[in-house]
Amino acid sequence: MFPPFDQEKAKKICLSMLEDLKNKKLILEQCSKNKSADRTPGIMLGTLVCTDSEKKEIVLKAASGISRTLKYADKEFSDGSIFVPPVVAQKKIDEALLKNDEIIHVLTRRIDEAKKSGNEELYAELKKQRETLTTESLLNVFSLYDFCCADGKMRSLLSICGSSLPPTGTGDCCEIKLLHYAFLHKLTPLSMCQMFYSLTGEDGRHTGEVYPPCDERCGLLLPSMLGLEIVYRDSDIIVVNKQSGLLSVPGRGEDKQDCIVSRVRRLFPNCIVQPSVHRLDMETSGLMVLAFTKEAHKILSRQFEDGLVKKEYEALLDGVLAQKGIASEGSMELFFRLDIENRPHQIWDSEYGKCSLTQWQILRTERYSLAEKKARPVTRVRFIPHTGRTHQLRLASADSHGFGVPIVGDSLYGKCDEGERLCLHATSLSFIHPVTGEDMHFKSRAPF
Repeated sequence: MFPPFDQEKAKKICLSMLEDLKNKKLILEQCSKNKSADRTPGIMLGTLVCTDSEKKEIVLKAASGISRTLKYADKEFSDGSIFVPPVVAQKKIDEALLKNDEIIHVLTRRIDEAKKSGNEELYAELKKQRETLTTESLLNVFSLYDFCCADGKMRSLLSICGSSLPPTGTGDCCEIKLLHYAFLHKLTPLSMCQMFYSLTGEDGRHTGEVYPPCDERCGLLLPSMLGLEIVYRDSDIIVVNKQSGLLSVPGRGEDKQDCIVSRVRRLFPNCIVQPSVHRLDMETSGLMVLAFTKEAHKILSRQFEDGLVKKEYEALLDGVLAQKGIASEGSMELFFRLDIENRPHQIWDSEYGKCSLTQWQILRTERYSLAEKKARPVTRVRFIPHTGRTHQLRLASADSHGFGVPIVGDSLYGKCDEGERLCLHATSLSFIHPVTGEDMHFKSRAPF
């Protein structure tokens, strides 16, 4: 994952932590009964620099995992920073595992015996029983984890991960602990960093190496905790992967204030009031770039106006385009305007409509199904819009002047079944960095 916050200030504090560990001013205290934890070759040390409501700087520190905690060797070494505890205490985890622990050990012994005796049927049955109990124990542990998020709301680990079982240790990484504590205490993050610390010298990594949040565990939690999936960020711009169902900019009314812009400004209070330079429909997901400064906003806006920004989308269309005689690739020029009697719908108008130019490429035909419903044939299409008209790609798909085949889940120009989303995703975004002049290219896999 891309580091969500600037790392430099926190990195210096992490380096001082390593020095304090070396000089015995700081110690890692064992708090786990698990003997295997003693053989762990290394851990991550993390720091989060925050400000409170009075703009006072607060420094949070944490160690990864639940087997060790940081503490000062002596009170005289205290620098006023806060050592962040695990989200769930080791004692509670031990209690959650206790119910099935003994029988799992018995089953493991019987599995070994069945394997040695060659009784394959018994071996398979015992493994199945152990797997069921192990999953139950993991669920007991995971059900203990609730995280405070940037919006102040608590979200459980299991609700964030949905039907899939998260990897063991999810929720115990430095960044998760630090951000949970910060949001719980209404602190605003400024700088965050995690650094490897070798306990044995046997790990392939080196003490002092800086690592971004891990994809395996943090990648599951951080987007929900932050309210944003941050693809890239520097002092001038931020690129996010917008989720379907979230507005790009605030709408009219109190109930339409939650959007990409408000979430960016909540995480980065120094951001300009109007950071958006383009939008995605609420139902559309994918890549968006926003500006932190007025100068960056001005330059990016000009790039969009001059057609210098390159975008690509992927969509699932509800039918087989080849059966309608549509070529595998091509471009179309269409004219639409707002239907003032049926907002926000757009309607064809060759006289007063605005011109939209769209390039397409049929990728393949595949089967699509939602939940238990029967699978149906759909066409995966790559769209390259050369203009930025409202609902341009949805109209190119659904309108009779285009393909006449709506995008799956289109509630405006097609049909959207319960639990379904619009299958339209901004997969590629390219532009020139407004300050450095560097060519910036970003990709995002379609989630459908």
